[in-house]
Amino acid sequence: MQWKKVAAAVGAAAAVMSGVATSGSVLGSGAAHAAPGCPSLYVVAIPGTWETGHDKTPQPGMLSGVTRGLPSSAQVDYVTYAATAFPWEGEVYGRSKKEAVDSARGLIANMARRCGATKIALVGYSQGADAAGDLAAEIGTGLGVVPPDRVAGVGLISDPRRSPTDIQVGPIAPGAGAGGPRVGGFGWLSDRTRTICAVDDLYCATETDDFIMRFAGFLAQVSDANPANLWRYQLEAGSIIRDLMEHGGIPTLQAQLTDSANQQRAEDIENFYKSQAHTVYGSYSVGGGHTAISWMHSWIAGMA
Repeated sequence: MQWKKVAAAVGAAAAVMSGVATSGSVLGSGAAHAAPGCPSLYVVAIPGTWETGHDKTPQPGMLSGVTRGLPSSAQVDYVTYAATAFPWEGEVYGRSKKEAVDSARGLIANMARRCGATKIALVGYSQGADAAGDLAAEIGTGLGVVPPDRVAGVGLISDPRRSPTDIQVGPIAPGAGAGGPRVGGFGWLSDRTRTICAVDDLYCATETDDFIMRFAGFLAQVSDANPANLWRYQLEAGSIIRDLMEHGGIPTLQAQLTDSANQQRAEDIENFYKSQAHTVYGSYSVGGGHTAISWMHSWIAGMA
């Protein structure tokens, strides 16, 4: 990984945003009964960045420990999508994530049509958590392909759009996801959504006053912008700008964009990846003798 290239992209994204600072149909949920052979629980799992791709078969990656060994009454499908993060990899982040959301939505819609009594569970890691969370928010606010009561639970590990108000399992991570919280949250699925974020994982634990990362995260989210979501983009950008003004305004942002600050950022990003804070979830303790992965496995297994 070219850390200076990554840091430069982050800084450039924030510089662009500093200019800004100054200037479905729903399937019925009637009393349908499951057809023979239908699972009691259908788990749609979305792997993280670089864990899958167009040239790969569906890969469990970090989520393998979550979905392996679930009760026989559960069925698991993994989503394959671009799973890229940076423009030089091909697909921009926003388009990659949209592909994951669209694919997961299609899987859920197909199962819902075939098996009217099957409950749905969504689980995702990293960019996959970003996609799973967006789809959960869509369903939870009544805009999804199934009504909220069809969803048994949503598990998000290292969600780049984690909100401080989300129900968090384990040690409480600081700040919020680098991409900023979802406008409106999870709606009717709020009580059935659980998020796990390691306290040093910058993807899901960006400090409130780190405006470079927040602007960069925002621009990654809108890198495949949909005009229909303009209202949401305005609200999200406005939230960052309001916080910036409360923390000193443009001079604060300029101080975070100096040559020395950019050099430090490159070092911090390199150290973050070397620390493996984003890939520690197989051993990350969330209490009760559980790691993040084993806890999520037990929680989803209890839904089947």
